[in-house]
Amino acid sequence: MATARLAEIGLPDFGMPDVRPEITPATYADRLARLRERAGARGYDRVIVYADREHSANIAYLTGFDPRFEEALLVVGPDGDPAILVGNECHGLAGAAPLPMRRHLFQDFSLPGQPRDRSLPLADILAAEGVGPGGRIGVVGWKTYASRATLEAPSFIVEELRRLTGASGLVENAADMLIDAADGLRVVNEPDQLAALEYAACQTSDGVRRLLVGLEPGMTEAEAVRLLRWNGMPLSCHLMLSAGPRAPLGLPSPGDRPIQRGDPFTVAFGVWGGLNCRAGFVVADAGELPAGIADYVERLVGPYFAAVAEWYEALHVGQTGGALREIIDRRLGDPFFGISLNPGHQIGLDEWVNSPVTPGSAIELRSGMAMQVDIIPATGTAHFTTNIEDGIALADEALRAAFAATHPAAWERIRARRAFMRDALGIRLHEDVLPFSNIPAYLPPFLLRPGLAMTMAG
Repeated sequence: MATARLAEIGLPDFGMPDVRPEITPATYADRLARLRERAGARGYDRVIVYADREHSANIAYLTGFDPRFEEALLVVGPDGDPAILVGNECHGLAGAAPLPMRRHLFQDFSLPGQPRDRSLPLADILAAEGVGPGGRIGVVGWKTYASRATLEAPSFIVEELRRLTGASGLVENAADMLIDAADGLRVVNEPDQLAALEYAACQTSDGVRRLLVGLEPGMTEAEAVRLLRWNGMPLSCHLMLSAGPRAPLGLPSPGDRPIQRGDPFTVAFGVWGGLNCRAGFVVADAGELPAGIADYVERLVGPYFAAVAEWYEALHVGQTGGALREIIDRRLGDPFFGISLNPGHQIGLDEWVNSPVTPGSAIELRSGMAMQVDIIPATGTAHFTTNIEDGIALADEALRAAFAATHPAAWERIRARRAFMRDALGIRLHEDVLPFSNIPAYLPPFLLRPGLAMTMAG
């Protein structure tokens, strides 16, 4: 059996996309039609989709519109154009969405202190959109819960819906129609959406690659983060970069502290559709590691990389989430590794859509699913952590053919990444697996020697 080891590895230039792939109006119309089909099967009269700046992915997926500064509410009936309720500043933006929508100005969605003198009460707008006594309403927020009665949309909206539908009506959580880990609309992507996700992954992974190559002691965290060269795409999560005492927290944003030789270091960079993370020590070799962890690679990084390699090789359409979880539990189940979250999850416009990777999960991975290889040790010791978070997608033969035909440059980048992972890293992917990252499974534990990385080859 191959073992993980360090080797000098030349990381190829896989190239970058020239333009961001667009989702067509016809695709948005198809998504709306499929949502209506599911709503009809549930017996819903209306689907209400709530969004705010932090939780805009569901509305953006359905319409191409995402609220800026404000909240928004999409009302989907059985036919016709849906209605969108927006505040003062989003009213114009919503009119430019690729999906036609009837706009209602609802100024309570506007920022505090802004004018609120030109919109109807919420009850009047909802009633005009068909919400009434005995109505069955599915509410899409951003999460699912054990009970459909639990809703996380703002209480003034939920209370109004329940008042309007009355004792004979139903108002319940319907977020699973979009984000269910097995078959939510958003977890199975069209070729154009996969191409958009690959574009996003190129932006984040190329940025992390520049950081790995350009990181130097003496830089402040704020100087180091500029190496990412964020291109202005909407962020899927706040940008994380920290070194030294804050690094074990994982989530902090960069500050002004100078990065010192010997520091633990972590970075995570995510935009709509892609995220990459790496972690290690700001050293050139094991001799520079802090006292007591000279075995950092042998004890942590090597077992971790071997586990992730097996996880990668187990991926294919039809694989169960439980089988992926079993690999990590078996290999990294020792409390030392501190694996506590799902080892892998689905990604979309938001960084975490859902996860089928749970103990005993019988959910089968489907063609069109996009996944994050998100397996994070949290040792809570001086060994700190290691991380190799990248994005991939699964595609059966038909979807691969469609993707290659419509996005040939992206397809060539994917083929080159697969070959690199096989030949340089010793990770043999199933033909269903499409790596999207330009640093695919590339893990240098000593950040001042970025050409020295983990491999299973040879």
